[in-house]
Amino acid sequence: MDDIIRISTNVRWEPVFGYSRAVKAGSLIVVSGTAATDENGAVIGVNQMYSQGRQAIANIASALERAGSGLGDVIRTRIFVTDISRCNEVARAHSEAFGAAPPASSMVEVRRLIHPDVMIEVEADALMRTADTTAAAAKPAASVKQRFETKSKRRPSSAAARSKPSRRK
Repeated sequence: MDDIIRISTNVRWEPVFGYSRAVKAGSLIVVSGTAATDENGAVIGVNQMYSQGRQAIANIASALERAGSGLGDVIRTRIFVTDISRCNEVARAHSEAFGAAPPASSMVEVRRLIHPDVMIEVEADALMRTADTTAAAAKPAASVKQRFETKSKRRPSSAAARSKPSRRK
């Protein structure tokens, strides 16, 4: 595996908790829980879930860019909110950022986050594309029917052959 690269944004919580904003290991980039803060660590959009969602995702985009990637490479997000009844505001921000290439995602309500004004925190996992994965993504996958037909034409495996009753007398 390639070297592990740790990316810091120098927000005040990183050295206190001992974590990196993002870690790149080979083609995988994992971005830590990211809140809606500016470059000085001040919370953006107090009591504005949509604004906080947009800023948190913008901060993720910045970390991914530093790792040589972008939002288009994100394959999974995890969203933590302090008020799930406002999920539509978060969904709007998420959809605007990832609508063209939606990742797998989940949203969970939590009691509170790192700061009383922080209403949302987003984690992201990205998989950088190589020439091989880009070419593979461009090829259409076989339909389920095609795969089934191909599979059914194959000879039975040795395990399947053993499970048939013997015709010896």
